[in-house]
Amino acid sequence: MPASSSKEPTLADLLEALDQLAGTEFHEVDLRVGGARLRVARGPAAAVAAAVPAAVAAPPAPAASVDDGSADEAASGLETVTAPMVGTFYRRPRPDAEPFVSVGDRVRKGQVLCIIEAMKLMNNIEAEHGGEIVEILPEDGAAVQFGDRLFAIRPS
Repeated sequence: MPASSSKEPTLADLLEALDQLAGTEFHEVDLRVGGARLRVARGPAAAVAAAVPAAVAAPPAPAASVDDGSADEAASGLETVTAPMVGTFYRRPRPDAEPFVSVGDRVRKGQVLCIIEAMKLMNNIEAEHGGEIVEILPEDGAAVQFGDRLFAIRPS
């Protein structure tokens, strides 16, 4: 915010600034407004959090015997959207808002499907392909692990 401006930024302004940074390769942001400070950092801690579930899933025998339904989706031509991180799955931007998507909705590539909250940051999860939402797997507010199936989409 320019130093000459007399208007104090609101929480919405700060969240918008963070949202704009989400698609960039920033490593650390330190925002100070009056006496308040917001520091967001990406780095080794985030890499460790993403690596932990992979280590847990490392034993090949149990993983091979678990039927998570992804083979059925591949055979039926469905695309799977998986969790890129550990966190809490939210279907809507706010508790009082409509869900981003529902079963039967048509989505386009890049459309926000849900939010995963990780380390107090809200991360938009976008569709990698356009198509129709066939299945939404986790419940709203459920904990998800790296690689968990979130959505099944029939490509268009």
